[in-house]
Amino acid sequence: MKLPISRRSAIQSISTGFGGLAFAAMAAGQLKPTNPLAPKKPHFPARAKNVIFLSMRGAPSHVDTFDYKPQLTADSGKTGQFGGNSRLLGSPWEFSQHGQSGLSISSLFPELSQHADDLCLLRGMHCDQPNHSEATTQTHTGSFQFVRPSLGAWSLYGLGTENADLPGFIALNGGGVANFGSAFLPAVYQGTMLGNAAPALRLGAGIAETPKIPNIVNPIMDRNAQLTQLDLVQNLNRSKLKRDIHQPQVEGMIQSFELAFRMQSTMPDLVDISQDSAATREMYGVDDATTSGFGSQCLLARRMVESGVRFVELTSGGWDHHDNLKSEMETSCSQIDKPIAALLADLKQRDLLKDTLVIFAGEFGRTPHGQGGDGRDHNHKGYTTWMAGGGVKGGFSYGATDEHGYEAVEGRMHIHDWHATILHLLGLDHEKLTYNYAGRDFRLTDVHGNIAKEILA
Repeated sequence: MKLPISRRSAIQSISTGFGGLAFAAMAAGQLKPTNPLAPKKPHFPARAKNVIFLSMRGAPSHVDTFDYKPQLTADSGKTGQFGGNSRLLGSPWEFSQHGQSGLSISSLFPELSQHADDLCLLRGMHCDQPNHSEATTQTHTGSFQFVRPSLGAWSLYGLGTENADLPGFIALNGGGVANFGSAFLPAVYQGTMLGNAAPALRLGAGIAETPKIPNIVNPIMDRNAQLTQLDLVQNLNRSKLKRDIHQPQVEGMIQSFELAFRMQSTMPDLVDISQDSAATREMYGVDDATTSGFGSQCLLARRMVESGVRFVELTSGGWDHHDNLKSEMETSCSQIDKPIAALLADLKQRDLLKDTLVIFAGEFGRTPHGQGGDGRDHNHKGYTTWMAGGGVKGGFSYGATDEHGYEAVEGRMHIHDWHATILHLLGLDHEKLTYNYAGRDFRLTDVHGNIAKEILA
């Protein structure tokens, strides 16, 4: 049976996914339908196609994990190095060399250390603010003062995505909309957040189950009725857009409605980790209370990049260890060690790691001197992040802090440099990836950023 014109137009709209501005131009006979999320050519050949960002909220201590400081251990208990009565606190954990590269990694990561030859440690990181909120915002957007598009949004804006039926940017278990938002970029590039409506994804919430995505199933209308409703709403939206010409909110709604309709068929299967084998679930620790929360996120991230999602961010909270360092660090690391090791191994055995850039970062590091006897304070002057896969050198250490781990002194890498390097690995020139807003061309790195070419494979 031949569908009415309105129904055919709805199906065509859903299949092509063109946005409001494009529709206004089409109505004037100026453009053909375009999909703003369609894959785009990078500026130059990319080393990575996808990104998995492991975000450690609260700032892990670098001197207890990936930045071995034997002098700090030797000087533990001494005072006066940083003014006042601050007392140096050597790491309670042993460091040892791992892999053929001999990277020094703490005993807090027995599983991850087995992948030392895949890790590129960035030990000269620094940022502008020692406060959690500002530093987290800068890590995600390049700015701690203003609302700016996030790293994931810029990546999606520059490259599009490979699966039109899924969001191109997904944030798991995340908080803080500004960290995943698109700001002045079109709304279609903002992150889709999963996790707040899925308690099983939260760290420490017990054994994980398939996350419940709100409104993914319509309990009132069948698919044909939804299509009729969508056709009506989209026609009204496009009529308004045609009148107003430029209306970003309406444009964003048009695109999100179309994507949401397509997601009803694809998203339930994507997030159903029960489909994975018992061996895979065991590898990620999905059925263990300690590792279930982050293990489920890691397994979902692998499934998402394998399905063509461009940028996936995972979140682990509770790293703000001002006291109880010994017990709290061991708890936090035990929750992520096995899942991250499994993620790297799984990507590698599926031949995905070479095209997937895995990033591990907190918003800053911790002080080498103690706080309250058994804790560490904030330190934005020097800390460690790491990358793996996606065109970086494995088994490699770049940059260094001083002998006590307080300040970056070699291979200094500011957040702008870090962002410029990530975009470079994706085939994007950070100076050319711009968006004109309020009369000027904005970019992720503002007017800064140097690529750390030394870490490129």
